[in-house]
Amino acid sequence: MATGSRTVAVIGAAGKMGQRVSNNLVKSDFTTLFAENSPKGQELIRELGRELTDSADAAAQADVVILAVPDVVLGTVSEQLVPVMKPGAILLTLDPAAAYAGLLTRRADVHNAVAHPCHPSVFLERTTKEEWADTFGGIAAPQEVVASFEPAAESADPAAQELAEAVISTMYAPVVEVHWVTVKQLAVLEPTLVETIACMVGALLTEALHETVHTVGVPEKAARAMLLGHTQVALANTLKGSNPFSDACLIAMDYGRESIVRDDWKNVFQDDELDKVITRMLKIKEIKR
Repeated sequence: MATGSRTVAVIGAAGKMGQRVSNNLVKSDFTTLFAENSPKGQELIRELGRELTDSADAAAQADVVILAVPDVVLGTVSEQLVPVMKPGAILLTLDPAAAYAGLLTRRADVHNAVAHPCHPSVFLERTTKEEWADTFGGIAAPQEVVASFEPAAESADPAAQELAEAVISTMYAPVVEVHWVTVKQLAVLEPTLVETIACMVGALLTEALHETVHTVGVPEKAARAMLLGHTQVALANTLKGSNPFSDACLIAMDYGRESIVRDDWKNVFQDDELDKVITRMLKIKEIKR
């Protein structure tokens, strides 16, 4: 796809994710417009040598409008900008919560997409210092992306999803593959699978390390070395099937599940529980259907 004739607007270009996606877009053939409302953020954009464009003007010109703003204001921002977008343009958000909750302003002639980075895999074969340093992705370490695409009802364009994938692959580069799912499936992945469960487990490991060091009294270097190495083995054995756990380890694992994990923990995958966590995240009373 020829990208040089396509215009992408980054709304919230001075934010954490706004800067990340902008840094890759400026290296591409896309014409990129940068919009930022906060005075401090505007100063940052100028310091980066990037020209500022008014949000409404940027949205009106762009083929793809990226809303790199906090989830809690996505509804308000989309209400302001979607009405001025070009017919056939794409509204792209970076998290599925607002789209799933029905907070985004819709137009029958505007496509809607959501794309969230997977971040570099724990099993990624890194070969350079830059790849090792890039734990988040979008700089040097390859990553995959999961995305959803909802075509406009009144502007069917088979090339629209192709354009969305080109922008997604550019802003999260280097990208190995973009996986396409529904908005609901993406919401199950983020937050349920990776935040409600995986990130919570990571925080639990940190708390366990603190208890081992500060309550039990194990030297911190020894405890950290043991935890980091065994975390790698645990993930390799469970997610890749690299090696079987010993019988004694399996008994200890069962004890841990009985002591720590609730029997009904899989309820977090039910629809009402997904609705509950997203309403908390977005600070809203209910999901709009």
